[in-house]
Amino acid sequence: MRHSLKARLVAVFLLLALALTGAFMFGMQKAVSIGWRDAARPLVSDYVDHLAADIGTPPSIDRARGLVQKLPITVRIAGPQVNWESHPGRDLEAPHRHDRWATESGLLARATADGHRIEFGLNVQPWRDRPRMWGWITLAMLLVLTLLAYKYVRRLLRPLDDISAGAQRFGRGEFAQAIPVRRNDELGDLANDVNTMARSIHQMLDAKRALLLAISHELRSPLTRARLNAELLPETGEAAARREALLRDLQEMADLVTELLESERLGQGHAALQREPTDLGTLALEVASGRGVLVEVDDPLPQLQLDRVRMRLLLRNLIDNALRHGGEGERPVLRVARGERGVVLSIRDFGPGVDEAVLPQLAEPFYRPDAARERATGGVGLGLYLCKLIAQAHGATFTVRNANPGLEVAVSFPA
Repeated sequence: MRHSLKARLVAVFLLLALALTGAFMFGMQKAVSIGWRDAARPLVSDYVDHLAADIGTPPSIDRARGLVQKLPITVRIAGPQVNWESHPGRDLEAPHRHDRWATESGLLARATADGHRIEFGLNVQPWRDRPRMWGWITLAMLLVLTLLAYKYVRRLLRPLDDISAGAQRFGRGEFAQAIPVRRNDELGDLANDVNTMARSIHQMLDAKRALLLAISHELRSPLTRARLNAELLPETGEAAARREALLRDLQEMADLVTELLESERLGQGHAALQREPTDLGTLALEVASGRGVLVEVDDPLPQLQLDRVRMRLLLRNLIDNALRHGGEGERPVLRVARGERGVVLSIRDFGPGVDEAVLPQLAEPFYRPDAARERATGGVGLGLYLCKLIAQAHGATFTVRNANPGLEVAVSFPA
C-alpha cells in the first residue's frame, strides 16, 4: 500500500464511498425518523388502543396469544391477577430499545381498569432469522465496484508505468525508443515533456561525443610530430633526461587520446568486434610477461570468441591499474579460472583499496577517488571505464570489489 499509488487511490475511493454512504444513511434515518415520530404517533396510539381493547379487561391470555400469532408483536401483561409474557426467556427489551421514545412516553403501554399493565413491542426475531440475502448482495456489489475502480485507476495511471520504463531506458543511455503518449491529459503532457527532455539530453551527449572524437583526432597529428621532434633530440648529456621525460609525457598523451577514441567508439556501439577463437589464459600470460604480476591460469580453459586487440587493451589497463595502486606490498595477482558459466578473469592488488561508497563509480569516465588516485600517479579515470566497455561489448559482466586488503576487478565471460 505504501509503495503503490494505484492501491492508495482505490483505498481512498473505497473509504470515501463508505463514508458518503454512512453519512447519507445516518442523515436520512434521522430525518425520516424525526418526521415519522410526529406523523405516526396518533396512528400508533390508536392502534395500541385497539390491541388493548381486543385483549380485554381483565386481560385474556388466549386473546393476547392470538394477537401474537397473527401479528409480529410482543405482549407483556403484569398485574394483580394475570402475569404473562408472549416470549418468555427472550430479550423483550431489544424491540423497545428501538422505540424508546414510545416506551418512555407510554405510547406502547396501556393500563386497564382492574390495575393491569399491558406493554406492546415489535417481535424482530423472524426478521433476524431470515437469510440476509440483501446484505450479501450489497457486499458483492461493493467488491465488484471496488474491482472496477481498481481496473479504471490502473488504466488511468498506465502512462506512469510507461514513463517509469522510459526514464529507466534513458538512464541506461537508450534513447531510440520514446515514451508512448496514450492520452491527451496531464499524464500525456508529462510523457511529452520527458520525451522532449530525453531528446535534448541525447543531442547534448551526441555533441559531447562528437567534440571528444574531433579533439582526439585533431590531437593525434601534432602529438605525432612532437614525438618525432623529441626523437631527434640528443641522447647524451643533459638533453637526454629532458628527452626521456618529454617522450614519456607524449606517450601518456597519446595513450589518453587512444583511450578516448576507443571508449567513445565502444560506448556508441560503432566499433565492430573482430572475434576469433582465443585462449584467454595464453593471452593473459603474453600481456603480463615481464610486468611484475603473478599469473595463475587454470588448465584447460574453453576457447572464447574474443577480439584479441581489445582484450590486450583490457589486460594492459587492468595490470597498469593494479601496479599503480597496489602499493609496495605483494605483487598483484592475475588469475584466469573456470567459472560457473564460463571463464572469469580477475586481478587483485594489495593496496589500500577504496571506500565502499565509491565502488559503483570507479568504472565511470574521468572518476578518480582522492584516496586512491592522485594526479602524480598518472591516469585520468578512463582505464577502468574502457575495461568495462570492452567487457560489455563481449557480453561479459564487470565487477569491482574491495578484497581487504586491496582491490579486485573481475570480468566474467560466458562460454
